[in-house]
Amino acid sequence: MTLKLFSHKPNFDFMGKRWVGFVISIFLTLASLGLLFGKGLNLGIDFTGGILMEINTEEPADLAKLRETLGHQGFGEISLQNIGDITAGRDVMIRIQVSENDDQSAIVNKVKTLLAEHVSSKIDYRKIDYVGPTVGQELIKSGVMAVLLAFACIMLYVWFRFEWQYGVGAILALVHDSIMITGFFALTQLEFGLTAIAAILTIVGYSINDSVVIYDRIRENMRRFKKMAVSDLLNVSINETLSRTVLTASTTLLASIALLIFGGEVIRAFSAAMVFGVIIGTYSSIYISAPALIYLNLRSITESKAEPV
Repeated sequence: MTLKLFSHKPNFDFMGKRWVGFVISIFLTLASLGLLFGKGLNLGIDFTGGILMEINTEEPADLAKLRETLGHQGFGEISLQNIGDITAGRDVMIRIQVSENDDQSAIVNKVKTLLAEHVSSKIDYRKIDYVGPTVGQELIKSGVMAVLLAFACIMLYVWFRFEWQYGVGAILALVHDSIMITGFFALTQLEFGLTAIAAILTIVGYSINDSVVIYDRIRENMRRFKKMAVSDLLNVSINETLSRTVLTASTTLLASIALLIFGGEVIRAFSAAMVFGVIIGTYSSIYISAPALIYLNLRSITESKAEPV
């Protein structure tokens, strides 16, 4: 049994409203870039450097209580999460953002004192490391390279599977999505660390999956409706896959919202980015990657390949 969202085949004129989509996208892109260069990102410990401590407690640690205790001591950004056997809750990683001018040993001693006062069980300090700004810069470069490499691989894959026009359309949508997500982090000032890079890559994967489904239907319809105008053909293809697109977006949103509400502080930035990213990714697959084909002469290329040699 196939699950269908619409009782009748939808017939929305997406391409007729593509200019509205373009205007909205241009406005949001400029706003995101303005926030990025104006307000800036709230870089996390991964990128700015800080103190990393791994502790083991005899009894399960209360992360909420520890986070409240350490968060009111004038430290920089504080991050706590369970590691190892998460169900036991006795292994905790503490990350504290510091600057080069801070006395790291004094901060470590103060944290140890606070932990001794607020944790009743015995504490075993398994590791205490300092992540310097140089390492943070290297992580930034690695994160940017990961995103760019993902873009390149996706474009090559779409180009190989379809035509180069589809690859260009897909990359335009992915660049659009990435800028939007970065602007979202700049606006909300959520911590931007390696988790944010993971969120961007996850959203990129979601968005390209949605675009490829539409592209596949466009390619099928190009063979079926050889005389149909490209804009009409795109409308038909998007409407035919619209039920799948909406259902996929809805189920992904439900999972992301559940993570945002119940996932806790550790993955809050990732979950919030996913909620926003699913909406943006669905929008861009309809109003960016598909309409771009109109301006890339897709019909003429396809017809020239269909002509006998």
